[in-house]
Amino acid sequence: MQTSADITFSPPDAIGAAAGADRLARGVSSQSRATARDYISLTKPRIIVLLLITEIATMFIAARGIPSPALLLWAAFGGALASGGSGAINCWYDRDIDRVMARTCSRPLPSGRILPWQALTFGVSLIVASVVVFSLAVNTLAAALALGGGLFYVFIYTMLLKRRTPLNIVIGGAAGAFPPLVGWAAVQGSIGWPAFVLFALVFLWTPPHFWSLALLLRRDYRNAGVPMLPGIIGTARTHRRILLYLVALIGASLLPGLMLGIGYTAAAAVLGGCYLALALWARAKGTSHAAALLFHFSLAYLALIFVVGAVTAVVLG
Repeated sequence: MQTSADITFSPPDAIGAAAGADRLARGVSSQSRATARDYISLTKPRIIVLLLITEIATMFIAARGIPSPALLLWAAFGGALASGGSGAINCWYDRDIDRVMARTCSRPLPSGRILPWQALTFGVSLIVASVVVFSLAVNTLAAALALGGGLFYVFIYTMLLKRRTPLNIVIGGAAGAFPPLVGWAAVQGSIGWPAFVLFALVFLWTPPHFWSLALLLRRDYRNAGVPMLPGIIGTARTHRRILLYLVALIGASLLPGLMLGIGYTAAAAVLGGCYLALALWARAKGTSHAAALLFHFSLAYLALIFVVGAVTAVVLG
């Protein structure tokens, strides 16, 4: 009777078995990396980065200098979890319309790479983890605000407004304005008037930012049944709305100068002037290329104006 100890591989057999095991290991590793990338994409990492810039910059402004590194780390981690969880739940809820939009049809849920229940569980888990992190490592006010922003995005914007009214982003944009409140509360343990000004800045920035994107994707949104403004009132009137909001945004962006001084005010005025000039140019051109430039500049504008505020706060000490 032959036992396992009597079985031997010839050199070619051994080499083939090792090669097969290596290919299997590489295949499993590659699949794991692809799945991890899909889960990360559900969190909308680019949005997370922009929201973290507004949160962290506000922390510098609230501290009038450099906050504790540990506080910065935990607040950023909690903010990323809250934003990522909200984004994942948004992807879960919008999987039906994502399937019919060219920009989103290849996302993990419409393509079937992640199941709906998995995405929902993932999103809820991230939000719960965010509340725990903020509560234990920062403070309960910051935890409540982070949770409030996430719930506003999920229930008010995604579920209630997005598919029902062209005012979806006007009202729902408040969700993206919560990070400055969270950052201020993380440092101060309360909310002061500058935090509300920074909230208003993001709130007023959101509609023209998304309307410039909607100008590019109006056909996609129309096919999906999402009433974004360009598909309702037309391109020309949307450009006028963008200009009106930019005037209000520039005015709001100057208010932090009351505490940050003339250096910040001058920089904010220059950035606002560039944004307004580009919006006027995009309106005159009326092309997709011009709308794309306006959209991308709006991202840079928000990041820069918060970074300028943070740098000014550190310099003034």
